[in-house]
Amino acid sequence: MKIIDSIKVAGLFRIHVATRCETGLLRILAVIALFAAMFGPCRADTLSMLSPDGDLTVTVSAAAGGGYGRATFSVDYKGVCVLPDACWGLETGSAGLAEKLRVKSVTDVKRVTDDYCMLTGKRSHCVNKASERVFTFENESGLTLDVTLRVYDDGVAFKYAVDGGKAGERIVADRTAYTVARGTRRWMQEYDAGYERFFPMSTDGTLDGCADVCRWGYPGLVEAADSVFMLITEANIRRGHCGSYLYNGDRRDRYLVALADDGMPCEGAWESPWRLLIIGSLADVVESTLVTDVADPSRFDDVSWIKPGLVAWVYWAYNHGSRDCGLLKEYVDLATAMKWPYDLIDAEWDEMEGGCDIGDVLAYALGKGVKPLVWYNSSTGWIEGPGPRFRLNRREDRVKEFEWLRGMGAAGVKIDFFSGDSVATMDYCIDLLEDAAEHKLMVNFHGATVPRGWQRTYPNLMSVEGVYGAEWYNNNATLTDRAAAHNATLPFTRNVIGPMDYTPGTFSDSQHPHITTHGHELALPVLFESAWQHMPDRPSTYYGLPEQVRRFLSELPTAWDDTRLLAGYPGVDAVIARRKGDVWYVAGINGTDDARKLGFSLAPLGISDGSMTLYKDGADGRTFDIDYGIGTRSLGGSLEVDCLPRGGFVAVISPAADNDD
Repeated sequence: MKIIDSIKVAGLFRIHVATRCETGLLRILAVIALFAAMFGPCRADTLSMLSPDGDLTVTVSAAAGGGYGRATFSVDYKGVCVLPDACWGLETGSAGLAEKLRVKSVTDVKRVTDDYCMLTGKRSHCVNKASERVFTFENESGLTLDVTLRVYDDGVAFKYAVDGGKAGERIVADRTAYTVARGTRRWMQEYDAGYERFFPMSTDGTLDGCADVCRWGYPGLVEAADSVFMLITEANIRRGHCGSYLYNGDRRDRYLVALADDGMPCEGAWESPWRLLIIGSLADVVESTLVTDVADPSRFDDVSWIKPGLVAWVYWAYNHGSRDCGLLKEYVDLATAMKWPYDLIDAEWDEMEGGCDIGDVLAYALGKGVKPLVWYNSSTGWIEGPGPRFRLNRREDRVKEFEWLRGMGAAGVKIDFFSGDSVATMDYCIDLLEDAAEHKLMVNFHGATVPRGWQRTYPNLMSVEGVYGAEWYNNNATLTDRAAAHNATLPFTRNVIGPMDYTPGTFSDSQHPHITTHGHELALPVLFESAWQHMPDRPSTYYGLPEQVRRFLSELPTAWDDTRLLAGYPGVDAVIARRKGDVWYVAGINGTDDARKLGFSLAPLGISDGSMTLYKDGADGRTFDIDYGIGTRSLGGSLEVDCLPRGGFVAVISPAADNDD
């Protein structure tokens, strides 16, 4: 017979390894447990939970039998420890629920299956499975902390629940802690309210040249063992939640979860956001949908009005361009010529010059069959920045503005300059998403926090900046030399957790030059996922591209049915395949300053016989070399592409037409 998971004896939870044994042995073990509980010293007991596929093991340890201590856990992947000695815990304004805890109860294992559809993102049909258990811990005063633990095939998720009790009670600290040993490679960005930093590789938990930096924004990527990776983030921010970040100022090998506000209200029953660890190979990390798996389901019944697509965008090439009525109309004409569904009217449209106003530009766009998007200052962060300002903060003003926009034919809004991850900011973002949806308006958050699953709950969220993107060519010279390696890091870090409005595909120069090749730039709108993909270059640049490249950019999808990582390593290179219908788009970039051959297998795509068009670097890096009608069967199941320094390529692969041969 199969031994039970735990035996409750004299208040002690003793966890045994699952095995087969005789009834008599069970009785002996029960007696041993009884004597240990009655006469033995207090100790920590352990419980192991497995992922459905058996590759991930989480071992939970906590005091029992009258003792109190920290509740800790460790994670193994295929027998290799990837996270040792992690800690659980919270602190409320009136109680500590971290340092002195003991196990009160543990539920039976429950199987959880996430099965849902997405309008946008890396996969249209998402399925994931997990083993779930709820651990209830109590402190010396008898107050309890519930931890819901899920072990998925591609990671670990957990959340806290407490009964806050009295009015005014608050969560004042999260005591979660992750250990990352010195010498372990990790890619983390310095915490910044707009999440616009690089992800430099470190092995000691510091930032080169900035020894005092100890706050790190999500997500953080760790190579926990050779070719085994762990991405740390959080998900399912609800009203009343603040975001968090990682802090290692006390110990460089210990990352504490730190709240980005001075607390969260927790009167009555309260649940935290999910803390997430996406674990496995780089492909497991990149392809994971764990962030949306744990997010609340869509709040909308009718989503027929939500349409991903490419967007013409004036700002990158012409800062302050939205003041110029004539220039805005040129970008509408560009969207028309390129068959892009959208055009964005960016900041300062309330100061428009040239004898017309925004109403004229909106009407011009609609007359051309282009759906306009309109920019707003959130008026919470950079309040003295460009306008229009203070039109969305109060609900009565916001509803009035959204009604006007919808009446004028606008399809969505871009809202900029938020003030970080506070409870007030998170609530404001949710208000914006909900009120915009009531008026059938899609949303892009800029100068804002990173995605935490809202793209599932509020599918009108089309993109989020939260990235050091091509816009920075407009600001200073930093990106020029760092772009290639940075671009080859983002698919493994920031873009894993949700849409990323990087504004890719810049073939000319903004105020500061780029030294990535045309092949590299053409790859980025495929490599980087965003339901609204803003195309930022000048109209004359797009008109001057080869006809085949223009056609590619005209027909490019921005929402995908599947995503596969085919090759790559952070900061070195990346090859990602995305499928729309039965067509695969494969994009690869070289993140180094040396010529590099990018090789990968086509087997994950499931196309044994197809036709491929390959766009790769021309000899000078500012042109394209295009090959047509390449038979995939002739490639022997794999492909190698020679890339220039900071180069790249795109391959479009369609299955062979059915025939009777």
